[in-house]
Amino acid sequence: MTAPKTQKDKASKRKRVLLTVLTVVVLLGILVTAAYFIKQLIESKYFFCSRSVKFIPIDKACDGNNDCAGGEDEITCLSSFTLNTTFPVRLMSRKHVLQVYSPGSGWRSVCSDDWTEQHTQTACNQLGYTSVCRSGSVMSLSCSDCGQVGFQDRIVGGTDALIEDWPWQVSLQQGGQHTCGGTLVSPRWIVTAAHCFTGSKKELSRWRVVSGRTYMGTLGGSYVDRIITNGDYNPSRNDYDIALMRLSSPITVGAYRRPVCLPPKAFGLAAGASMTVTGWGYLEENGKVSPSLQKASIPLINRSVCSSPTVYGSAITQTMICAGFLKGQVDACQGDSGGPLVHLSSSRWYLVGVVSWGVGCARERRPGVYCNVEELLGWIHAAIEVQNTENAKFLC
Repeated sequence: MTAPKTQKDKASKRKRVLLTVLTVVVLLGILVTAAYFIKQLIESKYFFCSRSVKFIPIDKACDGNNDCAGGEDEITCLSSFTLNTTFPVRLMSRKHVLQVYSPGSGWRSVCSDDWTEQHTQTACNQLGYTSVCRSGSVMSLSCSDCGQVGFQDRIVGGTDALIEDWPWQVSLQQGGQHTCGGTLVSPRWIVTAAHCFTGSKKELSRWRVVSGRTYMGTLGGSYVDRIITNGDYNPSRNDYDIALMRLSSPITVGAYRRPVCLPPKAFGLAAGASMTVTGWGYLEENGKVSPSLQKASIPLINRSVCSSPTVYGSAITQTMICAGFLKGQVDACQGDSGGPLVHLSSSRWYLVGVVSWGVGCARERRPGVYCNVEELLGWIHAAIEVQNTENAKFLC
C-alpha cells in the first residue's frame, strides 16, 4: 500500500511540467527565429526554381535568360513603360480644371453643361482618384481622399517625424533591408525612383513595402505584383528617374497610411516655395540609415540657378527639379532615394518631386535633385491605366 502524495510532491510535479512547457516554447521560438533569418539569408543570395526544385544565384533571376524550367526566373520581374502618346485627361492649375485632349483641337477645358456623375467617375478613374467634387462653369475636380493629415506637435528645430504627419511615406525593402523610400499615391500604387531597381533588384518576390511606421521595421510588409520603370530612364544621366510599384492588395487607409495628392499640371510653384522631404536615409554623408523617420524643410530652387555652371550645369534636365540650400547643411541623403518631396497647398499635401540624386549630402552648392512629378504626370496616369485595363481584361 503506497502513501498518498504530499503537497510538496504535487508542487514539484507542477514545476517540472511548467519548466518543460517553457523549455519547449523557448526552443520553438529559437527555431522559428533561426528559420526566418536563414530564409532571409537564402533569399538574399538565391532564387528558388520551384518547378525544377533547384536554387540559382539571385543575379541570374531577371537577367533575360531562362535558368529555371519554363523560364520561371524571368516571369515575376519588373517591366518598363514608355508613353508614346499624349495622355488624354489632365487637371490644370490649383483650381483643378479638367481638360481633355484631342489631336484636332488640342487641350480643351471641359464645360459643366450636360456633365453627369458618370463623366466624373470615368475621368477620375483615369486619373487614379477615387472620389471627387465639382464646381464652377468649367469642370473642376479635386481628389478628396488624399494629402490631408491631422496637425500634430513637432520637435522644435529638430528633424524627427511622426508617420501620422507623413502617412504616404513607405519603406521599400529587399531581403529585409531598407533600400529606398516611396510614396503612396493611391491605396495600391507607389511612386518611387527608377534607380532603386538596378542590378539584381528586378525580381518582384524579393520586395516588401512597409507602411504606417515611424520606426524602421521589417515585419508585416506588403507584397508587390508590379514594378514599372519609365522606359526613357537614362541611368547615366538619372533622367526620367521614376518608377511605379503596385501592391498585391490595397492598404487600408487610415491615420498612419494615406495617399498623397498628385499635383495638377501647371501647379505654379515659384522658386523659394517651401518643400518637405522625408525618409529614413543617412543622417550624414557616408553614415547609417536612421532608425526613425526624419523630415527637413527646404526651399524650391530656381531652375536657372540649379542649372548654372557653378551648381549642376547641363546635368539638370526638364524631368528634374532642385530643392535645398546652396549653403548646404540640410539635404536628403543615401537611403532617402525614391522618397517624397511634398508641398502644402490649400490644406492638402502634393507630391512635387521624387528623391533622385545629388553630389554628396548637404554640400555647399550641391543641393538635392528630384524627379519632376508634374513633368511626368502623363506617364504616371497612363502606366496605371494600362495596368488597370489589363487586369479588367484578365478578369473578363
